[in-house]
Amino acid sequence: MSENSQSEAGLVLLSERLTNSAAFGTLFREGMDLVEETAAYLDGAGRNEAKVLERSVSLTYATESMRLTTRLMQLASWLLLHRAVKEGEMSLAQANREKTKVKLTAADPGGQDMIEKLPEALRELIDRSMALQSKVRRLDTSMHVSAEQIPMGNPLMPQLDRLKAAFER
Repeated sequence: MSENSQSEAGLVLLSERLTNSAAFGTLFREGMDLVEETAAYLDGAGRNEAKVLERSVSLTYATESMRLTTRLMQLASWLLLHRAVKEGEMSLAQANREKTKVKLTAADPGGQDMIEKLPEALRELIDRSMALQSKVRRLDTSMHVSAEQIPMGNPLMPQLDRLKAAFER
């Protein structure tokens, strides 16, 4: 087996471990719960709160609720892709190809001066979605590191392995 394929096998193993971990399960539940909670808020109490806002804040409310929804849909897409890997419904290679369609940096909130004027419940949902996005981005970086980025350890190991193999013949 070549060094490169050993590195790629290590990547797959790490990614599989992470998607099968309790941390991923917790993150998945947290993300899906936040999606549901946000939808319920925007369709219920949030709609009522938006009606009483002054015009400029109402525009910010509409913009930020769209950004929040977009951010959560991107995060949910990422979580669902990796759950499909965990459940054996797709390979990691397939998930990596699909993952390119997911934007984990999409829809950052606007200026803090306008965010502060929004209803507290919406601000809290925005903050929680940003925290979730940060967690997912860290996990994504850990799971999808390229073979070139993996520290190879002792640089003499390939030569030592070749010497060992030569003397074992």
